[in-house]
Amino acid sequence: MTIDVRPRTATRGRPRTIGEVTCDRCGRRATRAQARWPEGLICGICYHHALRTRGTCPHCGIDRLLPGRSGHGNHPICVTCAGIPADFHCARCGTESEHYRKYICARCALRDDLTSLLLDDASDRQSMHQLTEALCTADRAESIHTWLRSAQVRALLGRLAAGHISLSHAGLDTEPANNRTEHLRSLLVHHGLLPHRDPSLALFERWLDTKLEQITTDDIRRPIEQFARWHHLSRIRDRARAGRPTRGSVLHSKQGITEAIKFLTWLHDTHHRAITTCSQADVDSWLANGPTTRHIIRGFIVWAGKSRLCQDIVVEHYRARTVPLLTQDQRLDWLRELLTGNSTTLPYRIAGILVLLYAQPLVKVAALRTTDVTDSPGELMLTLGKEPAPVPNPFASLLKAHLANRPNLRTGNHGQSPWLFPSYRTGQHLHPTTLSDRLRSHGISLIGARNAALRDLVSDAPPPVVAELLGYSHSATHRHATAAATPYARYTTTRQADQ
Repeated sequence: MTIDVRPRTATRGRPRTIGEVTCDRCGRRATRAQARWPEGLICGICYHHALRTRGTCPHCGIDRLLPGRSGHGNHPICVTCAGIPADFHCARCGTESEHYRKYICARCALRDDLTSLLLDDASDRQSMHQLTEALCTADRAESIHTWLRSAQVRALLGRLAAGHISLSHAGLDTEPANNRTEHLRSLLVHHGLLPHRDPSLALFERWLDTKLEQITTDDIRRPIEQFARWHHLSRIRDRARAGRPTRGSVLHSKQGITEAIKFLTWLHDTHHRAITTCSQADVDSWLANGPTTRHIIRGFIVWAGKSRLCQDIVVEHYRARTVPLLTQDQRLDWLRELLTGNSTTLPYRIAGILVLLYAQPLVKVAALRTTDVTDSPGELMLTLGKEPAPVPNPFASLLKAHLANRPNLRTGNHGQSPWLFPSYRTGQHLHPTTLSDRLRSHGISLIGARNAALRDLVSDAPPPVVAELLGYSHSATHRHATAAATPYARYTTTRQADQ
C-alpha cells in the first residue's frame, strides 16, 4: 500500500467564528466552532468524538475514520463520502486519525517526545529504546501524553535515562514512594525491563526495616526482629512465591508486629522485664487494661513459647461480642440494586455482588483473574475455591458484559491484563481499598454483607461444600453454620429422610 505523505493544507477547516455559535450536529451552544463541515458548524466535543470514530463506511465499504454523518439516518460515514474538506492522515505514518501536532498523529508525536527525553542522552540506550517502544504501543497514546505533562514524571524519566537511577527495583527504591514512581515500576515490570516483584511484600520489607531502626532497646529489638523475619516475613515470601495474594497477610503481620512492640515496650518501661522473664500476670494485666486490639499479641506469645523465649503463658483467642450482620431483606435489596440499578459503574457492581452473593473478601475479589471465569456450555462458572461455583443469571450476563469491556486496558496494559479488575497502573489489579471505598460510599456494610451471605449459604448447603466452593476454611463455615443454628447433623438427617 502506498501512503500519501504530500503536504496537507486546510486539514482542520476551522472557521474564524467570533462569539457564541450553535453546533449543527448536537445543537449545543459553544464559544467557538471547531470546524465547518458540509453539515454545518461543529463544536469541539462533536469534533473530537467524530475523529475517534472508526469502522466500515456504509457507503463505500472501506474500513477507516468515520467523522461524517449521512443525510439519512445520521450514520457515521468517511471523510470522502461526507464531503469533508480535510485530510486526517498522519503526515509521517499515514494513519488516519486526529492530528495531535503539526499534521502528525498522537503516536508519532509521542515517539518524538520520548526520543528527546529518553534516547538522546541515554546511558543504556537499548533499555531506553525498549521503554520507548513499550510506551508508544499504548492503545491510547493520548493517555501517555497526559502522564508526561507532569514535570515530576519527566524529571523521573530523565534521571532514569541519564543513569542517575539504576534500572532496577533497588534503584527505584531510592526514589520517594509515590504514585509516579510505582506507575513507572509497573510499566517496566509489565514490559519485561524489570523482574516481577510482589508489591505488598516489597512494601512490607521496607516498612519492617524502618520499624526495626526505630527500636533502640536490645531486649525489645532482638525478639521482635526474630518474630518479624522468621515468622511473618518467611510466611509472606512463601505466599508470594506461590503466586497467592499477600496484601491481607502483610496487613495482619504489620498489626501483629506493632502490637508486640507496644507490649514489650510497656513490659520494659513498667516492670523492667523482657519477654524471657515475662509472667502470665504481666500478660493478663496488659490485656485487661487496654483495647481489644491488644489480644493480637497472641501470635507473638505463641511464637515466643515455641521459640523457648517464654513458658507457660496463655492468651486465649479473642471472640467479638457482636458480629456485624445485614438482615436478609437488606442483603436482597442491595443485590437487587447492584444487579439492576445504576448507583455505580459495572466493575464496582460486580465486586459488590461477589461480596453479597459469594461472601468474598475484597482482597480476594480484587485479585481475581479472567481465567477464574469459565464459560462452559450452558453455564458460567467462577473459581473461588477448590471447586468452581455456578454463576446464576442475571449476574452471569453482567459478568460477561464486564469481561467484554474491562476498563483500564487502553494505556500500558495494551488490552492484555490478566486481572478481572485491571488497575490504571500497568500490570496490576485494582487496589482492594479502591473497591471498599467505593462500595462503602454507597452505604454497603462489607463485613455485614459477607457474614449474611455466608450464613445464608451454610443454611442451604453443608459447610464443607461451601468451604470448598468459596475458598473458606472448614472451621469458618462450621462456625457460621452453628451461629445460623444449622449444624451439619441437620443435613445428614435430611438426606437420610429423603433417601
